[in-house]
Amino acid sequence: MTVHSRILGTGSYLPPRVVSNAELTELLAKDGIETSDEWIFSRSGIAARHYADASVQASDLAVEAARRALEAAHVAANDIDLIVVATSTPDMVFPSTACIIQHKLGIDNQCAAFDVQAVCSGFAYAFTLADNAIKLGQARRVLVIGTEVFSRILDFKDRTTCVLFGDGAGAVVLGESSAEGVLATRLHADGRHVGILCVPGNVHSGVISGSAFLHMDGPAVFKLAVNVLDRVAREALAAAQMTSGDIDWLIPHQANIRIMQGTCKKLGLPLAKMVVTVDRHGNTSAASIPLALDEAVRDGRIVPGQVVMMEGVGGGFTWGALLVRM
Repeated sequence: MTVHSRILGTGSYLPPRVVSNAELTELLAKDGIETSDEWIFSRSGIAARHYADASVQASDLAVEAARRALEAAHVAANDIDLIVVATSTPDMVFPSTACIIQHKLGIDNQCAAFDVQAVCSGFAYAFTLADNAIKLGQARRVLVIGTEVFSRILDFKDRTTCVLFGDGAGAVVLGESSAEGVLATRLHADGRHVGILCVPGNVHSGVISGSAFLHMDGPAVFKLAVNVLDRVAREALAAAQMTSGDIDWLIPHQANIRIMQGTCKKLGLPLAKMVVTVDRHGNTSAASIPLALDEAVRDGRIVPGQVVMMEGVGGGFTWGALLVRM
């Protein structure tokens, strides 16, 4: 019998603190940097984002999202036999945030746990690895999490980047199924574009060597993103022998409303079929797709049987697409 995988449950968590564009405008003004709510919103579609308190780590956000996904899936924590976590803001250099989450969830069955680093494409990468593990018979129930505290790596003297990102976590429980749920996945990377979106620093002799702040060449990212997202979405559709007309919902990485709308239009989809959370969450990197998915599942827009296209693009340069039937 062919083994398939499908999403059994979704969950998400946002830290309580909401930071509006007005608050960021005031913060930047203290350093003589001019910006405004209109300037931020017109360029990104972002009105607010969430920031975690200083004592809260990526693993803490992830644990809350994971608990909600497990509850929705009716799966006990100790029934998970693989944890894959996508994050660019881990709790520490090592061990993996996945191992920390395993401990915090009280999972003591010694299941495998590891992190994936593909920045904003991280969830697509982690999800694909989980899907493959199930189809190869190496796991039956996998916890896939995207979690970020991007507020920790923002330069609040750079208005072109600090206004874009936020913190949060999203999770899914992927499980073995006799019915096909994951229809196709496709992943890509092009290391020639490392420099256009990066945090160019590392730990050396107990101090940070280079910069610990996010750097982004916005125009270069925009140009690449729209093209590669369209291509990878079509690859996934072709692999599933489907067309864009079969898509019920598009959930792109919530980076910038203009990139998202451009991707939607290239696929020939009405904007009404696109799930949008960027206005309230900002860019939460690897967490953005599962956050948006969970919101649309819980508010009733996405229902069982519908086809959902999820796709992301991030530093590396990396990109990927997931085509699933809920």
